[in-house]
Amino acid sequence: MKFDDYKIAKVLKTEIKRLGWNRPTDIQFKAIQPILNGEDVLAIAQTGTGKTASFVIPILNQIHSQIIKNNKHYVRVLVLVPTRELAEQILDVFLEVGKGTEVRAISLMGGVEQDEQINQLEKGTDIVIATPGRMFDLIAQGKLKVDRLQTLVLDEADHMLDLGFQKDIKDLSYKIPTKRQTLFFSATIDKNIKKTAYDLVKNAIRIQISPKNPVNKNIEHVVTFVEMDDKRFFLENIIKENEDMKIMVFVRTKVRANRVVKAMERVNISAAAIHGDIEQKERFSVLEDFKTGKNKILIATDVAARGIDIPKISAVVNYDLPDEPENYVHRVGRTGRGKEKGFAISFCSESERKLLKAIEDYTGSLIQVYDLSKQDYHSILKDSDDGTNDWRKLIEEENQRKGKDNEW
Repeated sequence: MKFDDYKIAKVLKTEIKRLGWNRPTDIQFKAIQPILNGEDVLAIAQTGTGKTASFVIPILNQIHSQIIKNNKHYVRVLVLVPTRELAEQILDVFLEVGKGTEVRAISLMGGVEQDEQINQLEKGTDIVIATPGRMFDLIAQGKLKVDRLQTLVLDEADHMLDLGFQKDIKDLSYKIPTKRQTLFFSATIDKNIKKTAYDLVKNAIRIQISPKNPVNKNIEHVVTFVEMDDKRFFLENIIKENEDMKIMVFVRTKVRANRVVKAMERVNISAAAIHGDIEQKERFSVLEDFKTGKNKILIATDVAARGIDIPKISAVVNYDLPDEPENYVHRVGRTGRGKEKGFAISFCSESERKLLKAIEDYTGSLIQVYDLSKQDYHSILKDSDDGTNDWRKLIEEENQRKGKDNEW
């Protein structure tokens, strides 16, 4: 089946073709038609499978047809997401696919001034993509009216519940019309998520695309064993041997993100960090520079592990293994998006072997080990341009000198 085969507006088909989308992915194929039919949908699908377009296309078609008959703009669709970056990304998809229509979409999020967001609401909008905190603030102020809502979308629902938004979601259900369409998208499913989902959806079409190994088959992922203090030298090696690659590097904490950026600067590698302590405007700027290729190395905490869809990320490096095994899947899912091939490598220190075991248990398969000989390992350390590593060279030079003395 092709996108041309769907009964959607011609203007949407034109934009879809412009974007280079020809055939729907599995999740799109299974979700688009039920959503067009007005059904509630409960969808479970791994990251990188095209979930966003599976609800963007039918929602735009519905609103476009309504606006043609009556050109009034009020909030008909609310997309609730866990992070600001994901809100902005989903907004971009709505704007791109809906470029030829009169449909209006905006994002609401904390971390930035609310005045501009209020101005956009007052001008009228059809679609709101929001994080819970700012959404409830604006509802409480009477600036965001959701009493005429037609469609509620919960995206990355598993992560939202992990972050403690379950009560917020329940409170929202009391403020919006009972008669509505609800779309529930999640990468994983458990009892907690099921309960929340079934409280929101009615006779939902259930879709589950969850292969035995949740890591996208387009991604080659390996692990190599590296001592904690040596990781920066191995990252330097990967980056310098792949200078044209766009690489995303995941670390465990904000402090480590900043330290890795500085470590790369010492060896003349330009890198930028993204984490929760960075101002929202700067975070968007950093992501834009990475997206356009102005900066090719992004050092991130798990704030960027979910939902961020930046094209042409050649590789992901797990500088630190994640504490939560499911975050491994989301991290490596930043590469190998859609039909692209991706590569991910994890640095595992002795203290992280338990985390590696947890990841393999979660994915249901062993991660291929990239074996390094002692000679290759020490060669990477020796070849580093990091001035803090001079002591290694001095020891080696001293050993070589002693060896020559012994020859006499």
